[in-house]
Amino acid sequence: MNGTLSYPDATQLAVPFFIAAILAELLWIALKERGGRYETRDAVTSLIMGAGSVAEGLLLGFAAWGILMLLWRITPLDTGTSLWAVLVCFVLDDLRYYWVHRLGHRVRWVWASHVNHHSSQHYNLTTALRQTWTGTFTFMMVVKAPMVLLGFHPALVLFCGGLNLIYQFWIHTETISRLPRWFEAVMNTPSHHRAHHGRNARYLDCNYAGVFIIWDRIFGTFVPEQDHDRPDFGLVHNIASFNPLRVAFHEWAGIFRDIAQPGLSWKQRLLYAFAPPGYSHDGSRSTSAGIKAEHLARHPEDAGTPGFDS
Repeated sequence: MNGTLSYPDATQLAVPFFIAAILAELLWIALKERGGRYETRDAVTSLIMGAGSVAEGLLLGFAAWGILMLLWRITPLDTGTSLWAVLVCFVLDDLRYYWVHRLGHRVRWVWASHVNHHSSQHYNLTTALRQTWTGTFTFMMVVKAPMVLLGFHPALVLFCGGLNLIYQFWIHTETISRLPRWFEAVMNTPSHHRAHHGRNARYLDCNYAGVFIIWDRIFGTFVPEQDHDRPDFGLVHNIASFNPLRVAFHEWAGIFRDIAQPGLSWKQRLLYAFAPPGYSHDGSRSTSAGIKAEHLARHPEDAGTPGFDS
């Protein structure tokens, strides 16, 4: 087997494109006076979060790489490096991303790492760069393990993951309304991802796709953006802070604060870490399911409409 296979770091190569696209979007918004908003402190926070995420990857990425290479040495399979192998790896990696992303919204331990990406109340291309500093600590790298065991070299798996992130960059914008129907049916788009970033009850826990929105359609998590109910961006309970340290670690602090409450059973302490965000042992908070139910109690006319049809 080829243990020294290497691919370029796709995300680093894309940095000039990221910068040019942000400047172009900013200019478009300034000239057209529509298509979203930029707030200087918010954008700077997103850029700092992006830089910190890169630093975390450089400092701790060796741990994930070591585990994947260990699996590579024991698997008897090798798919090779043909174009077909790359394409299949890319599609399977996007399916992996869907489930990791879904866990990131349904398991508080993983949400604590992902929440910072949703913490901006604006939606522009800098929001795409608002990435985690603590991804390694969620241990979600293990979801890549089956792909390596199926014969995809770790370098190829990481390369496809980088391509996935590059694709997701451009969908963080309000300057693009909707694309042709066939494209919206198959691919993740700005419209679909705006819904994902909405804090409205309708849009909670939907559209987890990275590249192919078909995963959400297959697994029942697709909610189309509604013109009469535009996404309100941010968190259910916004943190109202531009401090990168608070953005990066506030949910981790919340987990440990909840676990440390006196008088809890071990089950309750574990649920504060691994139940869906919003869990509370005394019912003082609401999960996304509870928020949707509360919305329908106030607006029964929404029952059966997108986001409330399950």
